[in-house]
Amino acid sequence: MRALITGAGGFAGRHLTQHLAATTDWELWGTERPADPLGAANTTTARRSELPGRVALDAAWLAQQRLQRAPVELAEYEGVRDLLAALRPDYLFHLAAQSIVARAQSDPEATLVNNLISQLNVLRAVQELGLPTRLLLIGSSEEYGHVLPVDLPVDEDTPFRPTNSYAVSKVAQDMLGLQYFLTYGTAVIRVRPFNHIGPGQGDAFVTAAFARQVAAIEVGRQEPVLSVGNLSAERDFTDVRDMVRAYYLAITQGEPGAVYNLGSGRATAISAILDTLIGLSRVAVRVEHDPARLRPADVPQIVCDPRRFQARTGWQPTIPLEQSLADILDDWRTRVRA
Repeated sequence: MRALITGAGGFAGRHLTQHLAATTDWELWGTERPADPLGAANTTTARRSELPGRVALDAAWLAQQRLQRAPVELAEYEGVRDLLAALRPDYLFHLAAQSIVARAQSDPEATLVNNLISQLNVLRAVQELGLPTRLLLIGSSEEYGHVLPVDLPVDEDTPFRPTNSYAVSKVAQDMLGLQYFLTYGTAVIRVRPFNHIGPGQGDAFVTAAFARQVAAIEVGRQEPVLSVGNLSAERDFTDVRDMVRAYYLAITQGEPGAVYNLGSGRATAISAILDTLIGLSRVAVRVEHDPARLRPADVPQIVCDPRRFQARTGWQPTIPLEQSLADILDDWRTRVRA
């Protein structure tokens, strides 16, 4: 079996690669932009913040995970078609996307074009080449957007009420995948993961942002003041290592044309996340609210109804939230020291 992972160098992509390397004998390929190779040194601050360590994607890591490079610009159709014609993957995990909401708000056009065109090129190439490839398309709980109390827990039939450009891009990707299944019979399985966290996540996301600040305070690189946004919001958190296990089950056991919510089924307040991380801190920390960290539209509570996926695959999260947070903080301690 041969699997191709787009976005293999991203947060979930790296964990998915590790999971597949450890649990399957598949031949693994990961896409990379020709000008931004997976194994190259990462020199920009933004790029480094996405990595679990300074050598996360060096040649030794790639070899250890049995991941082979597949250079391609996903926004250019001919290159995508040539790659898929050469590889003819049995499984294709399409993880590549611009996933930072703040970035989507500041540059909505780039997010919409990047996320939609890249996926369109993948779907079009699979269809035109007549490949029997099973495709996993990654949506987001952000598609549901302005969730009402009557909607909880959120199942797959909850209406879309997107509140930002990233969410709109994910709705479009979701529906594009459904269209290719209905029109061409392409073996598309769609998932809508809720918040997933873990070591290696960039600090544009709330748990990593808190952990980075705690780690910096511990070594004296930041004053003992932790800046926070809205702490009352409640979200459904799942460890990324459980989430990528769900991705594997979805692509191998999911029904083509179906969509599945992926999450823990439990809501946790952001304040509880913060309290846990402060409790793990080695120094005293004071909390200070920062209006710049508030979203223009923030939903009070979102919790996943994962029963459809659980009934199909038997999947359950296994890593406790407390363990995830401890691992995230240890990861940031390593990054800050480096």
